[in-house]
Amino acid sequence: MDNKIWLSSPHLSGSELNFVKQAFDTNWVAPIGPNINGFEKDLESYLKENTHIAALSSGTAAIHLALVQAGVGPDDEVICQSFSFCATVNPIIYLGARPILVDSEKDTWNICPKALKEAVEDRISKGKKPKAILAVHLYGMPYKIDEVHAFAKAHKIPVIEDSAEALGSTYKSRKCGTFGDYGVLSFNGNKVITTSGGGALVCHSKETKDKTVFLATQARDQAPHYQHSEVGYNYRLSNISAGIGRGQMEVLDKYIVLRQRMNKFYQEIFKDIEGVRVQKEYSKDIASNHWLTVILVDSSKTGGITREDLRLALKADNIESRPLWKPMHLQPLCEDFPYYGNKVCETLFENGLCLPSGSNLNDNDRSRIKSSILKVFKK
Repeated sequence: MDNKIWLSSPHLSGSELNFVKQAFDTNWVAPIGPNINGFEKDLESYLKENTHIAALSSGTAAIHLALVQAGVGPDDEVICQSFSFCATVNPIIYLGARPILVDSEKDTWNICPKALKEAVEDRISKGKKPKAILAVHLYGMPYKIDEVHAFAKAHKIPVIEDSAEALGSTYKSRKCGTFGDYGVLSFNGNKVITTSGGGALVCHSKETKDKTVFLATQARDQAPHYQHSEVGYNYRLSNISAGIGRGQMEVLDKYIVLRQRMNKFYQEIFKDIEGVRVQKEYSKDIASNHWLTVILVDSSKTGGITREDLRLALKADNIESRPLWKPMHLQPLCEDFPYYGNKVCETLFENGLCLPSGSNLNDNDRSRIKSSILKVFKK
């Protein structure tokens, strides 16, 4: 059987080893060292907008520390996009708070401004003004930033911008992750660039960054002994992992272009196949990194061919694909939490499929993918 084609596997350039070797050679192998400082500065230079970066162990940790600094605690409520990975919601629950889940809209598949308005106004009418809004740039596609942030500002609710999948995506030429009160990045093994596992919190002041690092290193007070006045966490990125990140930053823009080309590759395949729609930008104001290319399959127009038919056919050819995220309001974990909106994200889940999108795919991989897809739709 041919080698497996993965959905989105790590893509190392080789220069990562130089930074990792330097960490070993100088014995900087703990969660402190020049690679961490350098990686944070690399990200700040890339994102611009006077950002201050705190490198952490995961994107989930970044969400958690953003919520903590937004003042979220037990019995508080946080508005959260339902159509997302569970890591968006879990930190809310860590804090004893309650996720208030909202639907997506059809243009970007992200948080619906109308459902957001309905949810916030209803929660306020019940005496529970939400403490924060968690909005996600899903699959690298920017959400409707102007509408969401204008509403949040009018109600004085901080926005935590989950850009875990959107490093390098832009809205009106400005990088995603820089619009919210806090921005969240992920460097998990399947992301555009990786540190093996890792993430970062994007802050807008040095004070917020310093507070984040303080909380991420067990909240140790200034004292010659170990003294702690508040709860802390073990969330700092290691200097070795940060070295991988430094090497990856050198090829970030190149890898984004390669993923965007994969999106064009799929648009070309499906342009004459009725009933299949490739997700793409709905406006010239936005540019997705196309972390994953995703499609919707309308079986009423494909002659009965479903998303699942295509997934199984690809699997038989040793090609990985995956259904879209199952909305959190349909998950057993969240079945008791309120949900606002219609069934946009449910329809996306039922009919959507993520296709192999890695920057390390070659012409032979693309030929196999195309052949496998066309076999399904020629039947």
